Amino acid sequence: MTVIRLTRMGRKKRPFYRIVVTDSRKRRDSGWIESIGYYDPMKEPKVVKLDEERYNYWLSVGAQPSERVKKLAAGK
Repeated sequence: MTVIRLTRMGRKKRPFYRIVVTDSRKRRDSGWIESIGYYDPMKEPKVVKLDEERYNYWLSVGAQPSERVKKLAAGK
């Protein structure tokens, strides 16, 4: 199954996340199909950039967003 979830980037104690589409059987930080945005919780205010067109496309073909991605997309 295809999922939309966060993958961690950045250095120690300075997280930065990419919002990616990947196979659910892969590990959190392993290869992904497409990057559709990012989330930076360290900036004030927190920065969320999401390609709405690609997000909606992946939802239409059956990808399931994680709980955190649902909250981030709803807040946009």
